[in-house]
Amino acid sequence: MANIDLLAADLDSVKGKVRPPVGVILGAPSEVADLAGWLNHPEVVCYQMDLYPAERLKEELDRRGLAARVVPAADLWDLPADFQTVLYPAPQGGERALKLDMIEQAFHVLRSRGVLIVWSPYEKELLFPTALKKVFRRVHAPATSHFSVFWCQREGDRPRRRHEVTYQVRLEAAETSLRFLSRPGVFSHGRFDHGARALTETMVIHPGDRIVDVGCGCGTNGIIAGRLSGPTGSVTFLDSNLRALALAEHNAAANGLKGFQTVATTRVEGAPEGSFDVALANPPYFAQLAVGRLFIERSWALLRPGGRLYLVSKQPNQLGPFAAEIFGRTEAVQRRGYTILSSEKGKAK
Repeated sequence: MANIDLLAADLDSVKGKVRPPVGVILGAPSEVADLAGWLNHPEVVCYQMDLYPAERLKEELDRRGLAARVVPAADLWDLPADFQTVLYPAPQGGERALKLDMIEQAFHVLRSRGVLIVWSPYEKELLFPTALKKVFRRVHAPATSHFSVFWCQREGDRPRRRHEVTYQVRLEAAETSLRFLSRPGVFSHGRFDHGARALTETMVIHPGDRIVDVGCGCGTNGIIAGRLSGPTGSVTFLDSNLRALALAEHNAAANGLKGFQTVATTRVEGAPEGSFDVALANPPYFAQLAVGRLFIERSWALLRPGGRLYLVSKQPNQLGPFAAEIFGRTEAVQRRGYTILSSEKGKAK
C-alpha cells in the first residue's frame, strides 16, 4: 500500500460516503492503523483472518491510542451484517481469488444501502471494476490523484457464494484417494503443493503415531499421516490462520479421521509438550528464516524422546544446520525439487 498521505488524498474523494460503523478488511498492521487514524472514529472494526497480524495490529492500535477493534475470524461474513461502510485497502499483487472472496463477503456484512469502498494501489486497475459490478451491479470510480478508488452500494440481497476448490490426492499406501477442500487465503489454494507431496512421500508413519501438523494449512499433511497412523493414532493441527484451521477440521472429518483436534496459535503453542511421535512442518517458503526456526524449536518441544520431525525447506543450507543444532543428527532428503529435513529427538537438546 502507498503511504497514508497518498491514501488519504485518494480517499478524500469518497470521504462523504463513510458512515459508522466502519469495517476494514485485512491489510498490514501499520497500514491498517494508518487508515484507522485517518477515519478517526471509535466505531471501527478491523477484520483479520490470521491471529499473527491481528495481534500485531492490536499492539499498533494501542500504541497509537486508537479505539478501533480487531476481530479475527475465518470469514468476514462471520461478523454481524451491521456495517454502514466497509473499506478494503487491496494489496499490491496478492491472491486474486482472495480479493474476489473479500468483495463477495463484504456485500453480506453491509446494511441495506451500505457502501463498500475499495482502494487499489494501481493507477489502472483491471480486476475490481468487473468484479465489483458482478456483485454490486453498479460501480462508481471517482477521479483520484494517485491510484484507484471504487465505491459500490448494497442493494437488495444475493445468495452467499463461497470461493473454494476441491482437489484429490491419491494415497497409494492405503489404496484410496482423499479429497481436500481449499479456499483463498490459505496456503496452496486449489492444488496439492509439491513440497507437501514430497513431505508425505518421505515421512515414515507407524500405526498409533501421535502426529502434530505445524502450520497445517488446510490439513493435507496431517490428514494423510493420520490415515496412515490408523484408528489408534491422533492428529493435532496447529495454525495461526483461522480459515486454515476451519478447513483442516472440515477435511479431517470428511476424510474419516476420528482422533483429531485443532489449535489456534501464533507461537506454535497450546498443545501438550513432549507428547507427539511425529511433527510435520511445511513453513512458507517466502517467509523469513525465523518462521522455519520457530517451527523447528517448537517441534522439538512438542515431540517425545525418539519423536521425528519432517520439515520441507527451500533453504536447507540455513535451516539444516539449525535443525542439527536443536535435534542433533539431521538428514536431508532431496525430492521433487525440495529438501525434506528429517530429525529425531534425543534425550537432551
